[in-house]
Amino acid sequence: MNQIANNSIRVKRINQELIKEALKAMKQGTKAAVASVTGLSIATCGNILNELVETGEVIETELEASSGGRPARRFLYNADFSYIACIYAKTEDGSLSLTFAVTNSTGELVEQGLLEPELIDAASLDHLVATLTQKYNNIKAVGIGIPGLVHQGVINICDIHSLINVPLESLLKEKYNVKVTVENDMNLTAYGFYNKQSYDEDSTIVVLTFIRGSFPGSGIIIDGHIHKGNTRFAGEVSFLPFGISREEQFIRLGGDDTFLPLAVHAVASLTAVINPKTIALTGEQFRQEDVQHILESCLEIIPAEHMPQLILLDDPDDDYMNGLIAITLDSMTYSLQLIEKRR
Repeated sequence: MNQIANNSIRVKRINQELIKEALKAMKQGTKAAVASVTGLSIATCGNILNELVETGEVIETELEASSGGRPARRFLYNADFSYIACIYAKTEDGSLSLTFAVTNSTGELVEQGLLEPELIDAASLDHLVATLTQKYNNIKAVGIGIPGLVHQGVINICDIHSLINVPLESLLKEKYNVKVTVENDMNLTAYGFYNKQSYDEDSTIVVLTFIRGSFPGSGIIIDGHIHKGNTRFAGEVSFLPFGISREEQFIRLGGDDTFLPLAVHAVASLTAVINPKTIALTGEQFRQEDVQHILESCLEIIPAEHMPQLILLDDPDDDYMNGLIAITLDSMTYSLQLIEKRR
């Protein structure tokens, strides 16, 4: 395909996304209204809207009341044209769980549930995806959250050991012919928490978790974007130089008091390196009084004017799922990286 044709296809896809996003925000509108919002010509909007009506992604509704001329057609986005399935795997104090949700293309919940399997591996995740895609044949994208990280398509660090070395994304994509995103749990929690704050400008925040029975981790948002690092290793705070072996670190993480110096070390390190606006602490080990203790300990190292706001995030699971839904919906949109790259 020559460059001119390729560019034309890209421009058309971007215009389609502009129109779809405009309709989602407007709820419904005429092609003139869509043109006004998107900045595209009425002719371009009319052609694309007609194509979307043919596929069923846009619905044509009753005519707008006439003011003397030919009445204008109204269009609305068909939120049920496509669904997404979101699943996150979790291990906490030896217990395993799979939380799932199915939403329409505007993020409205269709179904949700919780499973507690004895084993979480590629087969158990495949079975759940199969169940959901059979029930909802319009699922176009699947998002999966894991307590670990993916490098070059393979899960290579994970608190659920049966998922290590599994190329989960490619396995599910090839089998179900849908878009598949596999993402770190802390990145998703941070993304969900960040979106909920409605900051006036792009900000930098961290969600830091200490869960008994697992190594700590963090999700980092820098200037409004998830920060993954060169090999997606960013946020793996258990690899900070604590001055002890990982075996000793794991032992200390299990104690209500012995984990606190490790948390102080992690908060001070993150503050010094990325200078976040907020650090949200999660995990059942944290108590409200620990927040003040961590703050006072960090102030012995970090100047007060550079300390972030420290808060305790009581229910991070909602942020986790909201972040997973947002990332999975993002995977279904088309945009040039030079124009916008949200992650």
